[in-house]
Amino acid sequence: MIEIITADITTLEVDAIVNAANNSLLGGGGVDGAIHRAAGPLLLKYCKTLDGCRTGEAKISPGFELPARRVIHTVGPVWQGGDHYEAALLRACYTNSFELALQNDVRSIAFPAISTGVYGFPKTAAAEIAIASMQDFEDRFDRIIACCFHEADAELYRQVLNRRM
Repeated sequence: MIEIITADITTLEVDAIVNAANNSLLGGGGVDGAIHRAAGPLLLKYCKTLDGCRTGEAKISPGFELPARRVIHTVGPVWQGGDHYEAALLRACYTNSFELALQNDVRSIAFPAISTGVYGFPKTAAAEIAIASMQDFEDRFDRIIACCFHEADAELYRQVLNRRM
């Protein structure tokens, strides 16, 4: 089942939350900075051992001080007009995060709206990719959560999900 909520992803009690990280995995702004702050300094220390992450790929860490047991870090694409494989790279973020979750016995997972903040991916196109990806893996998880920071984004996700049902 896909749930769409408006919340602070760092407060969710799930097996894993997904971090919309940058390539260094060493924290940044937006959801990435919030996750690093909430998880505490051990997350940064652990992430230094992961040797970064390429766009579209995913890596996993413990959740440390978060309610979530794990953090799956994925690097979304920066929007450059749509002609630089951005859609395929964003799709890969979801697919690789789900596959890594399955390999680590994750049954409940929450995603932020990857690449829609400072990376500038158009929100409707990003929501379409997110929901399609979630539907592809829906039967393999107990809970899949689209965790939006703003209610307007959650409403957009609900509209996309309703159109796809």
